[in-house]
Amino acid sequence: MNGSPVRAAEADLPLERDVFTRTLIRELAGTLEDVVGLEDASGYISVVGMAIGEQIDGAYRSALAVDRLSRDQVADVLVDLKRRIQGDFFILEDTEDRIVLGNRVCPFGEKVLDRPSLCMMTSNVFGHIAGQNLRYAAVDLEQTIAQGAAGCRVVVYLRPSDSVPASAREYFRR
Repeated sequence: MNGSPVRAAEADLPLERDVFTRTLIRELAGTLEDVVGLEDASGYISVVGMAIGEQIDGAYRSALAVDRLSRDQVADVLVDLKRRIQGDFFILEDTEDRIVLGNRVCPFGEKVLDRPSLCMMTSNVFGHIAGQNLRYAAVDLEQTIAQGAAGCRVVVYLRPSDSVPASAREYFRR
């Protein structure tokens, strides 16, 4: 510790708005999971995800100048919105009945690890957009980075059927 003291502004810290915000969200999710349990924490985060899904859906409809997104636009929007928030989602399968998405990078980065309730953001945003535009969606988070997988596998079912697993969350047009 020779010489002039280092000023705080010159300190090498991995701290900026994005890291701070992701850390804040991680800690809020962790506190909820610890206090009320994973299921209830996921429920609270689902409410936030629904509100954000509504905002994002409205923004895309406005930007694309449509009353409702088409089936192809829904698939495109799901990938695009995650790209814009620094996720790396891509379509693995796209049929009349479902859209299967993969993901290599979570928008929450490493802050999502051991915080599976945060995945309700993806479920609710995807479910809201698909459900509002296509009348029905069920989202199944088959694999998630939050639970230790190398990537995510998210299935968005577009029609109610016996093939929709019980673990999927359903969304309907309001």
